[in-house]
Amino acid sequence: MSTELKTHQLSMTVLMSPEMANFSGKVHGGAILRLLDQVAYACASRYAGSYVVTLSVDQVMFRQPIAVGELVTFLASVNHTGTSSMEIGIKVVAEDILKRSVRHANSCFFTMVAVDEEGRPTAVPPLQPVTSDEKRRQAAALIRRQLRQEMEQRHLELLASNPPSPEEE
Repeated sequence: MSTELKTHQLSMTVLMSPEMANFSGKVHGGAILRLLDQVAYACASRYAGSYVVTLSVDQVMFRQPIAVGELVTFLASVNHTGTSSMEIGIKVVAEDILKRSVRHANSCFFTMVAVDEEGRPTAVPPLQPVTSDEKRRQAAALIRRQLRQEMEQRHLELLASNPPSPEEE
């Protein structure tokens, strides 16, 4: 049995408890987002070997409601690295213990930035994808990065052509 730790991947399972419920009796989306941020932090900080901060969260898709009493597994992976940033993809799998059924409940992508003790960005090791899944994830991450940059540029152009009035700022 191999004891080699894959530092670019992380799995965490949490039992959904009553205090996580919303008014409809399902797990509140905010509770899931909080756990997602913790998983992204754990995955990115372990890979980088430093503290990290959340820069952005993309494409949060709540596909299926999650019930109190279910086991939820967060499957995180470093998909791409920049100089100091990392895209962390997270798949959320919900397990109904009584029915013995498993389903894909949520997915999202976090951009995390490694920081030093003073809070300044610090370099991360470059990701070297090996498997076909890792290569596919990295290619998709590059497309998402390009789309984020294009959206930011369009937003800046819109602001430049139509600056907000002082009362809107």
